[in-house]
Amino acid sequence: MTLLLLGLILFLGIHSTRIFASGWREAMIARLGPNGWKGVCSVVSLAGLVLIVIGYGATRADPVILWQPPVWTRHAASLLTLGAFVLLVAAYVPSNRIKAAIGHPMVAGVKLWAFAHLIANGTLADLVLFGSFLAWAVADFISARRRDRAAGVNYNSATIPTLITVVLGIALWAVFAFWLHRLLIGVAPFAR
Repeated sequence: MTLLLLGLILFLGIHSTRIFASGWREAMIARLGPNGWKGVCSVVSLAGLVLIVIGYGATRADPVILWQPPVWTRHAASLLTLGAFVLLVAAYVPSNRIKAAIGHPMVAGVKLWAFAHLIANGTLADLVLFGSFLAWAVADFISARRRDRAAGVNYNSATIPTLITVVLGIALWAVFAFWLHRLLIGVAPFAR
């Protein structure tokens, strides 16, 4: 559990500087330059991610069960992660209506992903991992929307990019749900 916690502190900590330490972040960007700051963020994020993967994997060998999720939560998680994938794609497809409506679809997607996994899994490690990501995503989304309002940010939107966003999101979700999740995570979401 220690490696998981350390990984979460590194990964979510570096991703929280704009929320909780904006002045320090700006000073670091001024000192290191934008690319230098991005390099530091990348290294810290990668180290955190590696520790999260190793730490979470280690907890799966001897899990601490907190509750037994009902079967319906697996179905709900599938639907919620479908939405999360569409939101993830919406963060990158220019001029789609989803981004125009939500503003920060990737962070909204992280909220859906974390909530989906939180309700469908019942171990202490799941609570720590997905609960941490959910709490971070809620705080980041509120902070980002507040910055947008203060800056008067508006996003353009059009129909065709929105359709492309939805189709790509569904396709990526299907590939991940039916093949990659089992390969990378070791769990087949739709196994009987």
